Amino acid sequence: MKDKIFIFSGLGADQRVFQKLDFSGFDVTFVNWIIPFEKETIEHYAARLLDQISGKNPILVGLSFGGIMAVEVAKQIETKKIILIASAKTKDEIPFYFQTAGKLNLQKLLPTSLLKSSNFMTNWFFDASSSEDQQLLKQILNDTNPIFLQWALDKVANWTNSYQPKNIFQIHGDRDRILPLQFIKADVVVKNGGHLMTLNKSEELTRILRNDLLIVR
Repeated sequence: MKDKIFIFSGLGADQRVFQKLDFSGFDVTFVNWIIPFEKETIEHYAARLLDQISGKNPILVGLSFGGIMAVEVAKQIETKKIILIASAKTKDEIPFYFQTAGKLNLQKLLPTSLLKSSNFMTNWFFDASSSEDQQLLKQILNDTNPIFLQWALDKVANWTNSYQPKNIFQIHGDRDRILPLQFIKADVVVKNGGHLMTLNKSEELTRILRNDLLIVR
């Protein structure tokens, strides 16, 4: 029987960010983001996502904020493996300036229109260099639910998790400008990999992922 793999996309994104990765031969389900309740905790939100997860000891794969949510889900169920891409496994890997912003509630002062805009700065931060990647990023940001976006930013800035699940495997790019490598203790570092390396480093990332998914730990 194939292992069930559940994939969590990045903040406000969807399965389009994984469109260049090859998961053929695996039993893959993409977890859909749901609208958070007012003042909902990240733990409660993770519990509601369990409605989309089935099977015994699934494998969880999370990109960026999706990795944070995969860790939160893994705190509530038994998992075979957790694979993080351009993400953080504990609060210690969240850059100090994000944590400072969270303490001051600065993230709540950012207008949603600015957060959802696609421009030179967003392309630079996400390392979307090609016109194809820039167009996809623009579409994703435009489609992002503003309520979810504001909520998720607040949860990243105020994440307090110190628990590190077992069987975790972390892949990170050395050119990630949102979660810089200097804060991350990664198992595999992708050279010239940015925050959206699922798109522009898809062949290398596919090879790393397929090798790890086939390894029993």
